Amino acid sequence: MLRLNRGTKVALGAIAVVVLGFLYIPMFVIIMNSFNSGRVSGWPIPGFSLEWWGKALTNPAMHAAFVNSVIVASVATAFALVLGTLAAFALQRFKFFGQNTVNLLIVLPITLPGIVTGVALSNTFHQVLKPMGIHVGYWGMIIAHATFCVVMVFNNVIARLRRMNPNLEEASADLGAGIGQTFRLITFPQFRPAFIAGGLLAFALSFDEIVVTIFTAPPGTETLPLWIMNQMGRPNEVNQVNVVATLMILLSLIPVYFSQRAQRQDS
Repeated sequence: MLRLNRGTKVALGAIAVVVLGFLYIPMFVIIMNSFNSGRVSGWPIPGFSLEWWGKALTNPAMHAAFVNSVIVASVATAFALVLGTLAAFALQRFKFFGQNTVNLLIVLPITLPGIVTGVALSNTFHQVLKPMGIHVGYWGMIIAHATFCVVMVFNNVIARLRRMNPNLEEASADLGAGIGQTFRLITFPQFRPAFIAGGLLAFALSFDEIVVTIFTAPPGTETLPLWIMNQMGRPNEVNQVNVVATLMILLSLIPVYFSQRAQRQDS
């Protein structure tokens, strides 16, 4: 076991405090500015007020953007859960020519810069599909989000499948259970925590996505991150952004908590 002297412990503790402060002090400033009584965001705040909370929570543009984000993230996550799980089973349970290449192609979207993915999809939608009479519209944005959400589910599920004991499935088949019954009672319960964790991470990633959305959102459609970005150019409305950002910070804790809980159960 590695033993550290007192000076090293103090130095590491100080570094940890600096790093955590660098990460969380800006969030604290955002939360405090959501209660700012002034018209312009700043620090220190001149006083406390709930005015901006009332304006933000009754803003119809914010409501529409929030609904769009929930719809896109939910549908993209649903696609990702199905496609990512099927891909994980295909690559884990079967051996075929080009298997490593397929694995690379599935993971590639999450490694590419978002701007590259956005430009590529935008060009495909407008320069290839549109001349053919195929207008993807709102679905194009959902498909774009699903491309990287699939990776989150795939990585979680295939990692769990590699640790599963195949003897349990074989025993179930020997006892007369069919494929469907074996999957429902034996296979799925074993990788369910990874399945849930991947879905939660995929939803959070899609809900927060902005770069790909800029290139694929149809005209006049805003998700919540797009609405926030547009509002940042209006100094008198920035405090509404602080309110929404505060809510997003709080809501983000929910999928992270359940994802961590599912991963602990998986281990």
